[in-house]
Amino acid sequence: MLSVLRNRTYRHLFTAQVVALVGTGLATVALSLLAYDLAGGNASAVLGTALAIKMVAYVGIAPLTSAFADRLPRRALLVSMDLIRACVALTLPFVTQVWQVYVLIFLLQAASAAFTPTFQATVPEVLPEERDYTRALSLSRLAYDLESLFSPALAAALLSLISYPWLFTGTAAGFVASGVLVVSVLLPKPPPVERTGGVYAKAAFGTRLFLATPRLRALLALDLVVAAVGAMVLVNTVVLVRDTLGGSAGDVSLALGAYGAGSMLVALLLPRVLGRAGDRALMLPAAVVMTVVLGLLGAGLAAGPGKGSWAWPALLAAWLLIGAATSAILTPGGRLVRRSAATPDLPAAFAARFSLTHACWLVTYPLAGWLAARAGPAVAAGVLTVVALAGTLVAVRLWPRTDPAELPHAHPELPRDHPHLAGAGQSHTHDFHIDVLHPHWPPVRADADAGHRSAA
Repeated sequence: MLSVLRNRTYRHLFTAQVVALVGTGLATVALSLLAYDLAGGNASAVLGTALAIKMVAYVGIAPLTSAFADRLPRRALLVSMDLIRACVALTLPFVTQVWQVYVLIFLLQAASAAFTPTFQATVPEVLPEERDYTRALSLSRLAYDLESLFSPALAAALLSLISYPWLFTGTAAGFVASGVLVVSVLLPKPPPVERTGGVYAKAAFGTRLFLATPRLRALLALDLVVAAVGAMVLVNTVVLVRDTLGGSAGDVSLALGAYGAGSMLVALLLPRVLGRAGDRALMLPAAVVMTVVLGLLGAGLAAGPGKGSWAWPALLAAWLLIGAATSAILTPGGRLVRRSAATPDLPAAFAARFSLTHACWLVTYPLAGWLAARAGPAVAAGVLTVVALAGTLVAVRLWPRTDPAELPHAHPELPRDHPHLAGAGQSHTHDFHIDVLHPHWPPVRADADAGHRSAA
């Protein structure tokens, strides 16, 4: 897996991602402490609102940024967003009102909503070979999981030496380092985008691409499964461990660590697994596993969880399996996006996934918290299981077993001398992507993949 780091450009980009993630992790801890200083017992409400603002920024800003991505040099865009995030982080220690936190969090997350999809769209251009790109996706998943374990430990160590406002300085340093690393390499120049219409039409193109491509519609349904089950883990672990099982604060960390360990284990194995099995053969069973595990958890809670010797190991095993299944869905998702969009449209496609995925979390986060608080964890697990089951069934229905990359289709609307038809005729076959000339997905016959490359 690490062989992909021999590519100098990707090595610098990956390092930039890692240092920015560490900085973000420090900011998460510092923001919690800042919220407590400003709001005291209402700190949870402040943080919950900040999380909602983050999701709103992600959902709204990412598609809008993609509408202008072709007009800006990619490296300049990435560095500018890093610098904006660094400036916001340096400003946070000086706020004195809760509303100021909300404004700065929106600015910070808006910059992240512009940075992340652009970064994701750059990696497949730097690593055009699918094997290398798959390894890069696994490394990225590992980076996210390790950050969730490493950053709190680093923050705890630093807080023994300095006060928490200085953690924001570490956050800013991470973003500045990320910008320096991006500046140090030449990024591929994106090809010109052939899209017409105003800003709204361009911003909506990525979403239209997603909704018009069967495998991407299935990917969106799978992202809903991850959001439903993941919300139960991330929102309600503390309630399950402390109240239901009577565990300690350290046990909460162990439970979340099991979730992260499952994700990391699968991320390490994925390049080899995907070399033997297709994306569909891995991702759909992973969704089934997540749904079944959450359903069993809900049934166990409804039956009376008790605090016997079996309950704690059962929760750890459940979180380990859910973490593994989460990685099996999220990590290969980038391969589907890359396969389903032409190179000029990758920024729009990744921005659409970024936005739509966080829209799912925007629904499931409050759903998990509200249900657990009002009706108990068993009801929350049950309702989220229903959501996950619906997403799984939709994904199975939408993602055809026969999913060739090359599709036969016709262009009766084009004149015979159109450049796209040169040497091919009005009916032809090629790698099919939704774009200006191909606004709709053609019907696929059961034998349509004969002689073509399979995309599954």
